[in-house]
Amino acid sequence: MTVSRDPARGALAGLKVVDASTLFAGPLAAMHLGDMGADVVKVEHPRKPDPSRGHGAAKDGVNLWWKTLGRNKRAVTVDLGSDGGREVFLRLAATADVVIENFRPGTLERWGLGYDELSAANPGLVLARVSGFGQVGPYRTRPGFGTLAEAMSGFAAMTGEPDGPPTLPPFGLADGIASLATAYAIMTALHTRQATGRGQVVDVSIIEPILAMLGPQITRWDQTRTVQPRTGNRSTNNAPRNTYRTGDGQWVAVSSSAQSIAERIMRLVGRPDLIDEPWFAHGHLRAQHAVVIDEAVGAWIARRTRDEVVAAFEEAQAAVAPIYDAHDIVEDPQFQALGTIHEIEDPELGPMRMQGPLFRLSGNVGVISFTGRPHGADTDAVLGELGFTPDQVAAFREDGAV
Repeated sequence: MTVSRDPARGALAGLKVVDASTLFAGPLAAMHLGDMGADVVKVEHPRKPDPSRGHGAAKDGVNLWWKTLGRNKRAVTVDLGSDGGREVFLRLAATADVVIENFRPGTLERWGLGYDELSAANPGLVLARVSGFGQVGPYRTRPGFGTLAEAMSGFAAMTGEPDGPPTLPPFGLADGIASLATAYAIMTALHTRQATGRGQVVDVSIIEPILAMLGPQITRWDQTRTVQPRTGNRSTNNAPRNTYRTGDGQWVAVSSSAQSIAERIMRLVGRPDLIDEPWFAHGHLRAQHAVVIDEAVGAWIARRTRDEVVAAFEEAQAAVAPIYDAHDIVEDPQFQALGTIHEIEDPELGPMRMQGPLFRLSGNVGVISFTGRPHGADTDAVLGELGFTPDQVAAFREDGAV
């Protein structure tokens, strides 16, 4: 298979990214850049592929998560700890704008591939370093996974039922948030490079971006010495806010962050009397009376089908959403109108649907040119672009360097 990108279509066409990271935060950041047209070269160990190739569901022995995570990336195998691998990586970094890595702090330096060596070959290089706890501090060398960040950021402590345990998400939430922060940080460093001509090191810890998304918990503790309690699907800031079971066994979510929405909901469910209660005029006071509000809303919803509930809420201009699974998402007309789901021809499995780029630009099109490639599928082609002869590549392969 020949892989190619249409440079006229991507906003980041001409940008070269080397993705030397594994699992999720770094590779997701590289995926986001690749979706916008960057040429992404995925570097993996010749004998130890990215563990995400074995994560989650598979079909006919083909991993499905990798098809998404590895999309728009040319797959190369290089042993960075070998002499030949170091030579290859230095030459690859010399041609790149960005290198993304998530080894434990100090690992690249041990291999002679720290920023001093990389920037000597390429002063404009941006080195994005993604780790669990950052490049400094007492935890810097600890294994860093999203689960640990979800625990230590405060997320788990505020998630779950009031009388239940702290709850972790069933997906890579912290890694996903860190991937967005990494892509943002890379673009910030590249913008600075336009003025200075020099690259720099980007230090992203997985633990900090999710912390930033969790609201003013630090300021609340600083000023009041209180922490946000676990409230299940309810909110401490407004009510009604919960999930409710419909009469046909489906579920919907209701939100009332605006006072006007809360009033419309109570009129809709036949309890306008609650609007006159003194506590109803303020969201945090409504939240303190969530039991009585949920009883009214839940009873009304339980007597109707999901479609009837959604239609009635929409007519009343109140905020509701059906609770979807993947089947519902691909059938929903709003996602179809947005073009959220892309269909790509995969060489191994045929037509394949997946979620597309994060956003749309009026002047450029984000595109999935190809799905995740087999381990090392593009090694020879990429090394050829770097000027290595077939004999040199064969020698590297004989030594286990690629």
